[in-house]
Amino acid sequence: MLFLELLAQSLVQGSIYALIALGLTLVYGLLRILHVAHAGLFTLGAYLGVVVHNATGSLLMAFAAAMLGASIGGVAMFRLAYKPLLDRPPYVALIASIGLYIACEEIFRIVFGASGLTFTNQPLQGQLAIGGLVFKQAELAVIVFSALIIGLLGWLQTRTRIGIACQATVSDPQMAESFGIRLNTVRDLNFLVGSALAGFAGVWVAILNNLVEPTMGSVPAYKALAIIVLGGLGSVRGTLMAALVLGLIESFGTTYLGKVMDRNAIAFAFLILVLMLRPQGLFARR
Repeated sequence: MLFLELLAQSLVQGSIYALIALGLTLVYGLLRILHVAHAGLFTLGAYLGVVVHNATGSLLMAFAAAMLGASIGGVAMFRLAYKPLLDRPPYVALIASIGLYIACEEIFRIVFGASGLTFTNQPLQGQLAIGGLVFKQAELAVIVFSALIIGLLGWLQTRTRIGIACQATVSDPQMAESFGIRLNTVRDLNFLVGSALAGFAGVWVAILNNLVEPTMGSVPAYKALAIIVLGGLGSVRGTLMAALVLGLIESFGTTYLGKVMDRNAIAFAFLILVLMLRPQGLFARR
């Protein structure tokens, strides 16, 4: 029974990590930019979700506002900060991204306060029993909706003209442009989708923890960056598998090593060990 409980918790954590890391993978795969400021969009989505839900009581409107706000913010970041730097070395965009994230934290602190926000009526807190295990409605919803969105993203990438255009842009941008693909449109769409996923994940974390703080994106940002490295930089499938593996390590590690190390320390110790032994990542070829 304990094994099943830990497995279920790992699925919840892995789903959240996958949603956050997928946006980073999409951006890196297209532009080779380590988009650290993605964590700021995750936090923005969480704030918008809490504010809208407290004002309207509608969870649907909370998710819509979070995803819309995060996607607009992501496209704005690309056009204002990254686009002028595309012809510069990659570390220039990385430095700009770090600066953007620090600016986001300070803006959240000024606008929403340093103490954080909570739901006045925390949603999806009812419990359901499945096979002898008891889950919160929010935990089951995270797993189900994350799987649906990830499946939809996979379908869009492989079965639609837009997805094929994105893949062509990654493989050979100049050749894709010569065939009539608008690079700027594809890049805008890439940031829009990835940022919407971050906003979606932010609301779920807010629901699970009932707390949104200006710095809540810091640790998920570090883990997401490590996840895309473990999964093989730019690999969507590898990112998903690495996110689930990290969820397993955290859940089981916290149970058996919790007296020695906390959750985040266990996760980062595992990540460091893997990168020392297999620097190309768990799911990438040399």
